[in-house]
Amino acid sequence: MSETPRVGIPEQLAGRMSMAEQHEYLRARHARPKVSRRAALVGGLVTASAAGTAGALVNGSASAAQGPTLRTAPATAKVDGSLVAPFGRHLAFGADPKTQMRISWQVPFAVRKPYVRVGLAPWDLGRRFEAEVRDLTTPALSKKLPAVEQYYLHVALDGLRPGTTYYYGVGHEGFDPTRPERLATLGSFRTAPAAPETFVFTAFGDQGVSAHALANDQVILGQNPSFHLHAGDICYADSSGHGKESDTYDARVWDTFLAQTESVAKSVPWMVTTGNHDMEAWYSPDGYGGQRARWSLPENGFDPENSPGVYSFTYGNVGVVALDANDVSYEIPANKGYSGGKQTAWLDQRLRELRARKDIDFVVVFFHHCMYSTSTHASDGGVRDAWLGLFTKHQVDLVINGHNHVYERTDAIRGGEVGRPVPIGASTDPTRDGIVYVTAGGAGKELYGFPAGVKDSYEGAVHDRESILSFHWTEQRLPDPDTVEWSRVRYTGYSFLAVEASAGARPRLEVSALAENGERIDHFGIARGR
Repeated sequence: MSETPRVGIPEQLAGRMSMAEQHEYLRARHARPKVSRRAALVGGLVTASAAGTAGALVNGSASAAQGPTLRTAPATAKVDGSLVAPFGRHLAFGADPKTQMRISWQVPFAVRKPYVRVGLAPWDLGRRFEAEVRDLTTPALSKKLPAVEQYYLHVALDGLRPGTTYYYGVGHEGFDPTRPERLATLGSFRTAPAAPETFVFTAFGDQGVSAHALANDQVILGQNPSFHLHAGDICYADSSGHGKESDTYDARVWDTFLAQTESVAKSVPWMVTTGNHDMEAWYSPDGYGGQRARWSLPENGFDPENSPGVYSFTYGNVGVVALDANDVSYEIPANKGYSGGKQTAWLDQRLRELRARKDIDFVVVFFHHCMYSTSTHASDGGVRDAWLGLFTKHQVDLVINGHNHVYERTDAIRGGEVGRPVPIGASTDPTRDGIVYVTAGGAGKELYGFPAGVKDSYEGAVHDRESILSFHWTEQRLPDPDTVEWSRVRYTGYSFLAVEASAGARPRLEVSALAENGERIDHFGIARGR
C-alpha cells in the first residue's frame, strides 16, 4: 500500500484545536498569491442573467442558485469548450419540491457561458438559463498532492409545475447538449405532486467510491425513488475523518465520486447532510466550504450560508429534516458547539411546525452520528443529550443515521428503553410505542462489525438476543458501557433503506432494507394512531 500524503499541523497541536482554529492555521501556512481567501472558496462566474434571470419556465421562473456570500471573478476559458465534457450531474430539491429543483454539475476546466437548457420533452429544451460557477481551489498540500482547481456549476429552477417531468441538458460555449451526438447527455427529473400520493424514497450513509457503492446505486435506481437521503460521510476525500488538520485529504476523490453517482443523481434528487469525513478543514472556518461549493441544498436551515447540511423539505405527506451532528457529537468534537445552540433551537421550531401541519402524516429525521447502535462507533451521547428529548416531544416517526458501516435497526424506543419490540415484518405506532432508529451505513465503504460473539440477525437468518454489551460516548469523550436490549436487526453487508409512503385514510410507511444484490434483509411498518 502506498503511503498516503498527510497535510497540516503537528498532531499534538491538532488534537487541541477546533475546526475553526485548524482552518486559520492552515490558511496561514498555505497562503495563495493569486486570489483572495474569500474568492478562492467559491470564485468563478455569476453572470448578471444568472443572478437575476427572469422569465416563465412553463408557469414559473428560473434563477441561479444562491451561493455563499463570497466575492466572485469572471471565469476564463483555458481550453476549447468543445473538448470539455460536463460530468457529475446531481439534483437537489429547493425548500419546495413541488416547484423547485437545483441542477449541479462539474467541468474539468474553466468554460465560457455555462448553462442549462430545460423543457417538457427531450427534443424541445426551449428555455436556457446561465449557471453560477463555484470555483474551489485546493493548494498543493504535500509533495505527493498537486494543487487542484475544481469547477462546480449550479442553476436553481423555481416556479415549476407540480407533478411534472422535465428534461434538461447542461452545456457551455462549444458544448451544446441538444446536438444529436450529445442527446445521451440529457437528464430528466419529476417535481413532487401537488397532492400526496404513494411514493418511495431511499437512504444510506457512508458511501465513498467502490464497486459496492456503485452496486448500491444501481439497485437504488431500480426502486424508482422520488429522492434519496445521504446521511453523511459522502465521498471520503478526507479519509481520516477526525476533524483535524492532520487528516489525510485528496480533493480529487470528489471528481471520481460525482462521476460514480451521476447515473442515479442526474434524475433522483440527492439530498445530503454532513458527516465527520465531510469536515474538510481547508475550506472555511468550520470545514464546510467544499460542501457549499459542490451542493445546492434547501436554504431554510438555521444558517444556510455556513451550515448547508441543515435544512428541511416536505414531499407528499412526509416532512424530512436534515441535521449536522458534528455540532453536538461527543465522539468527534472538532465542530462541537459551533452553532451556539442555534441548530437545536431551529430543530425544535421546525419539528413543531411540521407536526402542526394537517397535510403532514410522518416526520423523518436524518443525520450522521448514531443515536442508537452497537457497532464500532456505537452510540453518540451528544446527539442523545441534544436531540432525543425533541424527537420524543414532537413524536418523530423515523430516524436514519450512518457512521457505523453496517445495517442495524432498533425496536421502538421510548425513554431510552424498548417501548415495543418490532420484529421483522411487524408494525409500530410512534404515538404509543416510541421511535425506530435505523443505522444504514453500509453504502460502500469498508464494513464494520458487531461486538464479539454477536451474530447478524436479519430476514431469513434471525438470531434474536435478549441483550448486547455496547457503549455510548460521554461528554468527556469516553466510552460508557451499556447493556442494551433494543438491537433488533443486524446485518454486516452492503445495503440501503427503501421507504414507501402512502397517504389517504390510513397513511403508512413501509420500511425495507435491501442488500446490494437486491435481496430484502428487513422490513417493518409505521402507522400513527388515529
